[in-house]
Amino acid sequence: MSCLWIHSVFIPGFFLLFGFEGFPVISVESQRSTDNITIRQGDTTVIRCYVDDKVSKVAWLNRSNIIFAGEDKWSLDPRVELVTQGQLEYSLRIQKVDVFDEGPYTCSIQTKQQSKTSQVYLIVQVPAIIYKVSEDITVNEGSNVALTCLANGRPDPAITWRLLNPSAEALDVGEYLEISGVVRSQAGRYECKASNDVSTPDVKYVNVVVNYPPYIKDVRSSETAVGQAGVLHCEASAVPQPEFEWYRDERRLSSSQSLTIQVSGSRTVLVVANVTEEDYGNYTCVATNRLGVHNASVFLYKPGMGRDINSAGCICQSLWLLLLCVSSALLQC
Repeated sequence: MSCLWIHSVFIPGFFLLFGFEGFPVISVESQRSTDNITIRQGDTTVIRCYVDDKVSKVAWLNRSNIIFAGEDKWSLDPRVELVTQGQLEYSLRIQKVDVFDEGPYTCSIQTKQQSKTSQVYLIVQVPAIIYKVSEDITVNEGSNVALTCLANGRPDPAITWRLLNPSAEALDVGEYLEISGVVRSQAGRYECKASNDVSTPDVKYVNVVVNYPPYIKDVRSSETAVGQAGVLHCEASAVPQPEFEWYRDERRLSSSQSLTIQVSGSRTVLVVANVTEEDYGNYTCVATNRLGVHNASVFLYKPGMGRDINSAGCICQSLWLLLLCVSSALLQC
């Protein structure tokens, strides 16, 4: 209301003082509610004001600043220009709209009887942009993790999180994602998305690496005849990747003419090139990293002698577990 009062006092004085001739317009009563135009930052907008055949004087104002008086441009902004269609239109075009263009725009009319105005409020929207996001992090299992994703835009963007595992389920909503006592299944690529429906969402990613000690998840024993090559397999899960060692009783094994140890990532293979009677028995696979150690027993056995041991499904982590496995196998005989 105060803005309209200013116009009702300022505009007639303006016309009287400068006495310019303008275009006739279709005027709107000053009591009419203000219309809104919503435009995206960087786009071009045209604020319409139409004329009729009545002789009137017109001007464009932004707040109390004169942009055009008739055809005379008072604004120094090169992005602003008049749009006229003969004597029928007196509209205002603004190119590359920015946030500082937001506000009220008034098409002011001076008739012989009174001054009238048509006012439009320009709303400038800004696409969501993420300006700060957490860096990739590496933590030990059980630690607390806090991720940050900050964004701005007009209107304020909504921020959502997802862990891009196969299900990609939605997580917390908001700038901060907190994980208490992180576990290995929560490792992966986290997606932060900021959206406010002005443009396509802005998306950033944070990689979370969770360290944990080795766990031997699979071993394969070998039933091999004398003179043949026996192959023992061992696979472990760990972050960082584990280092492997092979033992026979208490003796650490190394590659030689009769033995070959192969390591590929999280897997290791022990190859006995030419099996003899002395080679049959229990072998121990040991996986280590800086967070811990895990071991399991693997068997090289003579055909017809070791099936019961394998069928018992035992992975023995120490000598007493090995004895328990053997005892269980003997009881099944």
